[in-house]
Amino acid sequence: MNKNDDIKINTKWIVSKRGKKNLVDSQKPYAWLVEKERTSSGKIEDIGIIFLTNKECPFHCLMCDLWKNTTDKSVPIGAIPNQIKWALTKMPMVKHLKLYNSGSFFDKKAIPEDDYEEIASLLNQFETIIVESHPKFINESCLRFNDLLNAKLEVAIGLETVHPKLIKKLNKQMTLDNFKNSVEFLSKNDINSRAFILLKPPFLSESEGVRWAKKSIDFAFKSGIDSCTVIPVRYGNGAMDSLLEDGDFSLPAIQSLEEVLVYGIKQNKGRVFADVWDLKLFSNCDTCLQQRINRITNINLNQKSIKPVMCLCDA
Repeated sequence: MNKNDDIKINTKWIVSKRGKKNLVDSQKPYAWLVEKERTSSGKIEDIGIIFLTNKECPFHCLMCDLWKNTTDKSVPIGAIPNQIKWALTKMPMVKHLKLYNSGSFFDKKAIPEDDYEEIASLLNQFETIIVESHPKFINESCLRFNDLLNAKLEVAIGLETVHPKLIKKLNKQMTLDNFKNSVEFLSKNDINSRAFILLKPPFLSESEGVRWAKKSIDFAFKSGIDSCTVIPVRYGNGAMDSLLEDGDFSLPAIQSLEEVLVYGIKQNKGRVFADVWDLKLFSNCDTCLQQRINRITNINLNQKSIKPVMCLCDA
């Protein structure tokens, strides 16, 4: 832990560091894309992602920048189905769909329960539907939505880290027991789950960041998670920029992401993915950057380690 790890971090401090939100339309998602992923069947398939526009998450996590594309008030009934309809007319046909809403799908102030039935009816052609949720929202609402679906439901949960001090500093407002109990609840009701794992949150050295990411992967799979996604921590949300300036945070190295990804794969407990968005941010070497991106992408898709990239920057 950094010598300044006693810094006061709470919702008030985090929000005070923010800039302005982006302008969004409650009748349209703020983004959509299609990416390839190795599915639970073992096949590499296209997965659509719709980034839904809705009310800001009530949990103001230290590292989160998703608030930038949210509304201050709940969206009206019918808005979320309209967003999904709009996106489905734009994207190609896929078998699997992620509905990510910058918070918790089962937060009633974000996704109205009155919309569940229409949302489910729009998803009849899909094999898998993946949503995200904070453990505190995983309850009977989750089961109600699942009962309406023809598709297999999967819930992504932010474990972030099992570091006993950092999990509190992240302002996540959850415990490891909350996480474990939520995974158990989903599993008992035949609902799959995946975990988001942070690589190198604030106040950790590079080696500590790697070590605690590995420990977090181990805990996630022991809890019953089906897959893990490792996310290298970034700046850009205000709070993280402040910690960066004060020396309490530094970006993880792309080599560390490779190491944690390979570690997770070798445990052979389930699929492990590395987030590949803007990976150039984590590299100081243009010579090997593309090779490393290609390697990480290859490992993500094939779930097998391949020969490491050799470069003078490793020295």
